Amino acid sequence: MGPLVARFARSGQRLRQADRAHPWALDTAVVVLAFLLFCLPDLLHGGAGDGGSHHRFRLAVTRLPLAVMLLLQAGLVLPLLWRRRRPLAAFAVIAAVFVLQWSLGAALRADVALFIALYSLALHGRLRQLPWACGAMAAAMVLVAVRVSAAMSVWDALFFLLGTATAALALGLVIRIRRAQLAGLRERAARLEIERDQRSRLAAASERARVAREMHDIVGHNLSVMITLADAGAYATDLAPERGKEALQLIGDTGRTALGELRRVLGVLREASDSSSSVPELSPQPVVADIEALCDGVRTAGLDVVYRTVGDVDALDGGTQLTVYRIVQEALTNTLKHAGAGTRVKLSLIAEDDRLVIRVRDDGPGGRPGPRNEEGHGLVGMRERAALYGGSVSAGPASGGGWAVEATLQRAPRDGVR
Repeated sequence: MGPLVARFARSGQRLRQADRAHPWALDTAVVVLAFLLFCLPDLLHGGAGDGGSHHRFRLAVTRLPLAVMLLLQAGLVLPLLWRRRRPLAAFAVIAAVFVLQWSLGAALRADVALFIALYSLALHGRLRQLPWACGAMAAAMVLVAVRVSAAMSVWDALFFLLGTATAALALGLVIRIRRAQLAGLRERAARLEIERDQRSRLAAASERARVAREMHDIVGHNLSVMITLADAGAYATDLAPERGKEALQLIGDTGRTALGELRRVLGVLREASDSSSSVPELSPQPVVADIEALCDGVRTAGLDVVYRTVGDVDALDGGTQLTVYRIVQEALTNTLKHAGAGTRVKLSLIAEDDRLVIRVRDDGPGGRPGPRNEEGHGLVGMRERAALYGGSVSAGPASGGGWAVEATLQRAPRDGVR
């Protein structure tokens, strides 16, 4: 049964494809088939109502001239050409010809076209048109039952005719509902596929943003330190060669540190399924304890950093500690970049019951216009990091001179943050 069902399914699919390509072909084939099966036999046998027939049913109807029979058959069969495009019009025309024919007392095999039209209306027409069509169909069936009452009981005729009409109507509705269900399933599958692609793009965009923040923090900080050391080394080469040599060594150490961090960030982007490449050696993410080493690095570049903590800052979870480290790193980088060497910086981490406060204040020229007062990627990155933990960041000129950055984080991350 399996191969047979598969062949039928493939045949049906090919038929639907051909119907979409040539919609008139199927309708024409239906008309031709109806003519061969229902019209041609009446034409060959001289029409219904032959008085010499031995069938009791034929004694109850009238024999028609050939020309009239052809006209009635054309009125019954030809409207099937637009049964799918104009189902109500096709049904109305066929029903009118049907009523006219039975009013003349004639019976034709082509009357089956009325049931085909009802089926097509149920399948392709508007549902609100069906009650009117069913009423017209019932009236036509009553007319037929009355006309054949001499040959059979009216109730038997009504039972047979209305049962056939109900079957045609039910078949059209069942196929219509089935097609609607399949269309709904296809639409749902397409919508789910679109949503899956959107989720993938959003996840990729979020990951790119996270990596961009990491790259900005790493590259921006270390390059700022290296530039400051290079400027100081170039100035000290003539006056104190040993200081210039020390600056070059510090530049090398800073570059190696930056390279190691870049390798760590880029290493996690490699696909785990790539078995041909070796797994990168990843160092732990920075934590609050690493801020002291960060301060030592910027001190070598010329900043005078005073660092203090209040409360148990080491008890924070790993994600919060990384956020604290990156915010402090960005704030010190901005101070080094815009205020320059020789600036005094006060850095404070204050751990309270439900929040953590980061304060970075320097005595540099905070009120002057220029890049320092513009909201660049660094400040945006700090705010995005703080927002992940229900916090906020403010930055601007401090009272009494200098520049101040203050960030507030919630001690417990928001739902969904790890």
